[in-house]
Amino acid sequence: MAKPNYSFEKRQREIAKKKKQDEKDARKREAREAAQTAKTGDSPGLPASE
Repeated sequence: MAKPNYSFEKRQREIAKKKKQDEKDARKREAREAAQTAKTGDSPGLPASE
């Protein structure tokens, strides 16, 4: 029987955890941008109308 590679399993768990955290951060960032856009009424990245 093969010996389990715990380091590989641990690394895979860490990668999955980081991916999940990155996705969560992206959702939070989108929500903040949407809230700020709704608050100001402007599109982000565009200059204010003169």
